[in-house]
Amino acid sequence: MTEWQAISLFITFEGIDGCGKSTQAGLLSEYLSRQYGSEKVLWTREPGGWPGSSCLREMLLSGELDHPWTEVFLFLADRCEHAKKIIEPTLLTGAHVLCERYDDSTLAYQVWGRGLDLGKVESAISLCGHRSPDKTILLEVSMETALKRASARSRPDRYEKEGKPFLERVREGYRFLQSREKDRFIVIDGESSPEVVFKRIFDSLEEFF
Repeated sequence: MTEWQAISLFITFEGIDGCGKSTQAGLLSEYLSRQYGSEKVLWTREPGGWPGSSCLREMLLSGELDHPWTEVFLFLADRCEHAKKIIEPTLLTGAHVLCERYDDSTLAYQVWGRGLDLGKVESAISLCGHRSPDKTILLEVSMETALKRASARSRPDRYEKEGKPFLERVREGYRFLQSREKDRFIVIDGESSPEVVFKRIFDSLEEFF
């Protein structure tokens, strides 16, 4: 029995829009599923990721919300249900959970992006009482790369439409969060091909198992 099988890990993927989160979460999910069976791996995302969450996801990404705290409360409501219904029960079975975006996204986007108070947003998150990630993969790419990838999508969401200044603030937020929790964050250069970036992620994770 390998250590991959002996412990369940909660791994989140973070970074600005266009950094490659979905691609890398998918590659890690495929690798682990081949090694240990699909029942040992859950790949999920936020917002959404639980039955009945589609309306919340659409509301958050549609661009029709005006008050910044509305976003915070909706994201946290979504996360409470996601954690309670999906993430925590899956971890209790001994399976690994890979999640695109989590608490760090709320902090980076709402505090640095929208200008809300860090302490207040952190207090709101702490009230939810959900489990924190064991490891967080922070994918770093240039603004040019991020905007190019985001613009190639058929339907940019409200955050992608905010443009370069907004994403620059969000990136600074991620860097601050990483500086506070260096043991949890694994910073990965996401500029290379998906295969090269995945090799960096795998090599970085391997030492923790």
